[in-house]
Amino acid sequence: MALVVWSLPPFVLGLGLPQFTTSGSVPSPLETRPLALRPESPGCPRGPSALLRAPLPTASQVGAPDCWGCGNISLRPGDQHFLEYSFLGRNHPVEFSELLSYLVLPKKLRSTRGFSASTAADGVRSCKSKPLKMIWCILVVGFLLPQSLADPGFFTSIGQMTDLIRTEKDLVTSLKDYIKAEEDKLEQIKKWAEKLDQLTSAATKDPEGFVGHPVNAFKLMKRLNTEWSELENLVLKDMSDGFISNLTIQRQYFPNDEDQVGAAKALLRLQDTYNLDTDTISKGDLPGVKHKSLLTVEDCFELGKVAYTEADYYHTELWMEQALRQLDEGEVSTIDEVSVLDYLSYAVYQQGDMDKALLLTKKLLELDPEHQRANGNLKYFEYIMAKEKDANKSASDDQSDQKTTPKKKGVAADYLPERQKYEMLCRGEGIKMTPRRQKKLFCRYHDGNRNPKFILAPAKQEDEWDKPRIIRFHDIISDAEIEIVKDLAKPRLSRATVHDPETGKLTTAQYRVSKSAWLSGYENPVVSRINMRIQDLTGLDVSTAEELQVANYGVGGQYEPHFDFARKDEPDAFKELGTGNRIATWLFYMSDVSAGGATVFPEVGASVWPKKGTAVFWYNLFASGEGDYSTRHAACPVLVGNKWVSNKWAP
Repeated sequence: MALVVWSLPPFVLGLGLPQFTTSGSVPSPLETRPLALRPESPGCPRGPSALLRAPLPTASQVGAPDCWGCGNISLRPGDQHFLEYSFLGRNHPVEFSELLSYLVLPKKLRSTRGFSASTAADGVRSCKSKPLKMIWCILVVGFLLPQSLADPGFFTSIGQMTDLIRTEKDLVTSLKDYIKAEEDKLEQIKKWAEKLDQLTSAATKDPEGFVGHPVNAFKLMKRLNTEWSELENLVLKDMSDGFISNLTIQRQYFPNDEDQVGAAKALLRLQDTYNLDTDTISKGDLPGVKHKSLLTVEDCFELGKVAYTEADYYHTELWMEQALRQLDEGEVSTIDEVSVLDYLSYAVYQQGDMDKALLLTKKLLELDPEHQRANGNLKYFEYIMAKEKDANKSASDDQSDQKTTPKKKGVAADYLPERQKYEMLCRGEGIKMTPRRQKKLFCRYHDGNRNPKFILAPAKQEDEWDKPRIIRFHDIISDAEIEIVKDLAKPRLSRATVHDPETGKLTTAQYRVSKSAWLSGYENPVVSRINMRIQDLTGLDVSTAEELQVANYGVGGQYEPHFDFARKDEPDAFKELGTGNRIATWLFYMSDVSAGGATVFPEVGASVWPKKGTAVFWYNLFASGEGDYSTRHAACPVLVGNKWVSNKWAP
């Protein structure tokens, strides 16, 4: 009685029903199989759900505990009904109740914002108590959830994120106005109460004598008939209308979950690229910072959860341990130690450290002995470790009979994959030129081959590298020109794209985190003047070139190693643009960067650091038209600061 499901993105189902048994063996960790759980052996270890941020429905909300299906799942204590969903090629356990909290009617599936257990329960109740109906619900949700997310992409551009600062400042001003209005309202009520307190205190001493005065009698009637009603209206008056209206208007420009996750991933990327430990980041001890900021336990916990959702258990462990350290140091937090240990123990297990996972699980159970998932995991860890102990004992008995096999020769000790080279160059740990090569690098004045524009005021050139030849032009674009270019580009900034070598079309990519805009020469005299300056200094005709591209990098903004030119197997790389192959690259630096943001060439070990007002130039193709593969380059993540560049590719 097995249930098999094909093509269910993004979920891979394994319906756990304890009353069925397919074999006596223990399923391997995170193995996805129909009817995976067996009552006579420990269940697979389970970690916290990576899907939800909303409260889960209780057993009473989900349905009756005596049957199972889309709307009726048994959540009795001790049951281990769970699913596993596939994410980035890894399987993760999910409670039935957690998954069901996403099975919401399409009318309520407007977005993931405002999601709650009650709406989930409503959606669950709408389904029939049939397994196939449940599968259909999961299919629908699997396709609808990705479409419900907005994509402002604030995290990909520091320039656009500055608008959020002004938005938040406006909201703070509105909030303070609301507080002032509430204080004024309370002050009026307080004065009214003090006045009546004095009046009623005197009246209660001699009630008959007090109302015997005709004026007092009139005023008593007036107060109770009119003034108390006015006070009631004052008390009921909602002073928050202005603030709520402003908040509602501004909310449409707020970042969404993708922005928050993108910014979190950027911190993890910076951590790896620049070899930063979690404590350094948490304390804000970054080079070149002007506004130091600390991470709270909640912040560290959120970073760990983002990594966990991505099946990145390495970073999950690092950030959950940081959250745990800050809790141990006495930081007050809404996050408890049990929640942190829940994620941490499972992340450690996923990395193969069973001893540490067992230790952390025991520590969790000391704090919460009734923790159902931890109790199940503890039994599993102990079972597996006992099996490994027996296996090791058997192996040691047979070891004397086995011959030692000589190890195969591996790669050279000094071999570095491109990723490591790239990150080393970003940290300034690149290859140092020999003195002999350095002597061949010069600074000079360049007149553009006797171009009249540069005879009296030649451009300043500096050799940055010899092979490939990389030249930097100093003071080649003014601050005024930079501001005009930035002002023209800002309204048009959109997520930067790359060329798909197979289709020749533009598409976004995770390895390029920035926003860009394209400016034509006819739009503004400054853009036209910049284009002509590039043509005059390089001798390349830019009239048929691509437009000037302006880019602004976001949090941890980067562009991983890539070629600017099209290779032989990419004949249609620039078909959509209608241009030829990119002969050369001209790159303006339009801002200084406090830390990080270098342009690096991993193949040769060159690093070029941003300097406002300068530009670098190199040829992508040899004179024969063949591509120069040594020009493969990357934009390092921006550690601190704001990076603006603009570039021109000559066809």
